[in-house]
Amino acid sequence: MLQQRFDRRRFMIGAGSVGLAATMPSFAFGASGNYEAMVLGCIDPRLQQPMHNYTASRRLTGKFSSFIIAGAAIGVVAEPFKDWHKAYWDNVSTSVQLHNIKKVIAIDHRDCGAAKIAYGDAKVANRQVETETHRSAMAEFRKQMKDRLPALGVETGLMDLKGKIEMFT
Repeated sequence: MLQQRFDRRRFMIGAGSVGLAATMPSFAFGASGNYEAMVLGCIDPRLQQPMHNYTASRRLTGKFSSFIIAGAAIGVVAEPFKDWHKAYWDNVSTSVQLHNIKKVIAIDHRDCGAAKIAYGDAKVANRQVETETHRSAMAEFRKQMKDRLPALGVETGLMDLKGKIEMFT
């Protein structure tokens, strides 16, 4: 009753299954490999398509991991969001371990509600003040990245709602 006929069809099905499994190790063992970056972005729904367009223009599609948190870099460094900071650092460390990322690209955006929560309305009252608020938060973000993960490159930018980005160094 347990005896089955061994024929070419069963052999081909078995061989095909083994071959398929061998060519797709990421499904069996997780998405490990060598990827370009981790992109840090904001939860704001208005920015999802511009962020996608930006990563596509950088030819990063399929080559980055992502971490989305309110305020992007602000969510990682601002005191009102201190309970979130550990989640970011755990995530970026995991991305380094699993994905061998080379850099982190943090993209804040204009008209950010998290910036208002973190720093108050006066710190985003006009374009110049808003730019300086984000520039300061991203400088702190770059400093913390250098202190904690000095081998990683860091790029920071401020995106407007139409997708135009101003990079800060």
